[in-house]
Amino acid sequence: MVNSRVESSSVSVTGAPSPPRSCGGCGGRIADRFLLFSMERYWHTRCLKCSCCQAQLGEIGTTCYSKGGMILCRNDYIRLFGHSGACSACGQSIPASEMVMRAQGNVYHLKCFTCATCRNRLVPGDRFHYINGTIFCEHDRPGGSLLTSHLPHLQSNALLPDQKVC
Repeated sequence: MVNSRVESSSVSVTGAPSPPRSCGGCGGRIADRFLLFSMERYWHTRCLKCSCCQAQLGEIGTTCYSKGGMILCRNDYIRLFGHSGACSACGQSIPASEMVMRAQGNVYHLKCFTCATCRNRLVPGDRFHYINGTIFCEHDRPGGSLLTSHLPHLQSNALLPDQKVC
């Protein structure tokens, strides 16, 4: 079972002499002068790394994130799960193992990445328009005859170039 709970954890640097500890990453004995304490475990400074970019977390900040068995730096957490870890359409949590769609920095469940007008689900390769936080399929694009009657307030907005789902 995948744990979809998100934990934000502080990274503490400890330099005081203490009894030998085991590293939460490699399992080896920590004999270094400095060690990290995060997520209720001790770590060699070289072992507490982001699962995506491999950055040593003790060197880049004092916070790390844990979701779905991954340890992440702030940038990779936001890249993968958005600012809140929730779908931008429905607001529900996105499990770490779930595939997602992204648009303009927002993250969506696959089932929630739909056209605001026709409600058809968009899939990778579909062209879409993203206007003021709203997704439209190619058929219902702003300025098109179908959309004009439904959402006249968008007519004054400049059209964004077509975007393609990654």
